[in-house]
Amino acid sequence: MNCAVIAFTRRGAALGHRLAEAWGAPLCVPPRLAEELGERAYDSLEAWTAEAWGSREALVFVGACGIAVRAIAPHLRDKFTDPAVIALDEGGSWAIALLSGHVGGANALARQAAALTGGQAVVTTATDVNGLFAVDVWARERNLAIGDRVLAKEVSAAILEGETVGFVSDFPTEGALPKGLTWGPRRLTIRVTDREDREPGVLRLIPGTLILGLGCRRGKSAGDLEAAVEEALGKGGLDPRAVGCTASIDLKKDEPGLLEFCRARKLPLRTYSAQALEALPGEFTHSDLVRKVTGVDNVCERAAVLTGGDLVLPKQAGNGVTVAVARKKTTIYL
Repeated sequence: MNCAVIAFTRRGAALGHRLAEAWGAPLCVPPRLAEELGERAYDSLEAWTAEAWGSREALVFVGACGIAVRAIAPHLRDKFTDPAVIALDEGGSWAIALLSGHVGGANALARQAAALTGGQAVVTTATDVNGLFAVDVWARERNLAIGDRVLAKEVSAAILEGETVGFVSDFPTEGALPKGLTWGPRRLTIRVTDREDREPGVLRLIPGTLILGLGCRRGKSAGDLEAAVEEALGKGGLDPRAVGCTASIDLKKDEPGLLEFCRARKLPLRTYSAQALEALPGEFTHSDLVRKVTGVDNVCERAAVLTGGDLVLPKQAGNGVTVAVARKKTTIYL
């Protein structure tokens, strides 16, 4: 986990150093101790917290809980976007998960810290205390996006009250269902899917199964690509959060608009030569113009399939952009 550690005393800095070293994280200490201890100094707690809040997945305070609570209070939004926050006493006896225990991973981080210090993790989330299934943790561990945050809370509350929640999957599964879930639809149901279908009482968990095959004329902007992709996914009834990567021809590996589009969506871009695309067996939408420009009859469909998927949305073309979507074979491990 990409975390940052801060400590306030000499003893706290010694513990902070152990944690930072184990996690490959930066440690900051007061200016009066920085030179003596060979650690980084922070200018102010407020500035350190603001910077770490926007750039780190977790903040680790070695010191009193009150210090941590006052420091993070101005930045709190919700459990789906806030980073994990834990606090440890400088003796390492207690590692307390303060914020984003499930989605942010603070509970797991507190347990890791306690294992390193020989102390005790303090976890207060209700599902953990009662040993029950937590949908946000389960989804996070499997890299599944949560389709509806409000409904996710309702599912967790129902399980806490002893209600059994249904489970269905559009993909093959392996293993046994967690306690509190049953196969088939119920009043509340969890569905693993990459589709946009919205059904009352159905919480969609969305895996990154989709591969975007993209082609475009030179000079097309990221906005042009975004509009084309949004329209194509809408036609296919596919959830944008299910897109796991993009693919194109190597002629486009330096295309500014395409690179900006991928950066904005935090998607890897895989590119292939015309020869590799042409050698791919199968039936694809043919274009003499595309062949003349690129050396292969189709870029978007071939690139998506070559990346490792089955074509689920054929070539969609408009405004100088082509989009195709493939779905990679996926198993959901319960």
